[in-house]
Amino acid sequence: MLTWLNASMPFPPVEQALGAGSGASGLLAASRDLSFERLLSAYQQGIFPWYSDTQPVLWWSPDPRMVLDPGAFKISASLRKTLQRVLRDPDWEIRVDAGFKEVMQACADTERPGQDGTWITADIIEAYHAMHLAGYAHSVETWYCNERVGGLYGIGIGKMLYGESMFARRNDASKIALAALVGHARRHRVEMIDCQQNTPHLSSLGGREISRTAFLGHLRHAITAAPIPWGFDKSALQDALA
Repeated sequence: MLTWLNASMPFPPVEQALGAGSGASGLLAASRDLSFERLLSAYQQGIFPWYSDTQPVLWWSPDPRMVLDPGAFKISASLRKTLQRVLRDPDWEIRVDAGFKEVMQACADTERPGQDGTWITADIIEAYHAMHLAGYAHSVETWYCNERVGGLYGIGIGKMLYGESMFARRNDASKIALAALVGHARRHRVEMIDCQQNTPHLSSLGGREISRTAFLGHLRHAITAAPIPWGFDKSALQDALA
């Protein structure tokens, strides 16, 4: 039975999430509460929101979990050439947190195959913006000729990074931003970026599935580590290429 959370009620144990064959594998709870406190608590426990405008806030903790080891990031020959060109060309930049809300809105506006509408609603944008103002949510942005052409946003707690969504308005622009994040993660010995659920795109970049137990085991110590600094430029791509 799905747990309905009131504002003061904690999350149930993630082991209570619906299993395979339920039609909603990983679904843990529902609520109307999308406060900063609720969202931070969720990420600290390996839980994330995912729902549409017509639904209550749905909270998920899937098993298995899709993750990306920064050390296992796969760079194709064509992407490697692109990253090398970006490093040489002064018209290309990586900016961090230059426009967090704008990046979220661009992700929301991006059409995706097999997806009708977006889960990045106005309420989601406001909730994650509160996380951004508190120093937990960040955007990594690809700029070309002083125009934002791609990027991603996610959460950082200690040495645990959570990727949320990406967008691109120019070929490979989102992959450039991800490569910069991976390079920055390598610099600071971050061992895992949470990708939540499996997609062919993430698999092609080196993502893999691990058990929820293994994910939570890593999460518990990673979130207690000293937070990594935020504020880097495209030189982080050199670490991704190494």
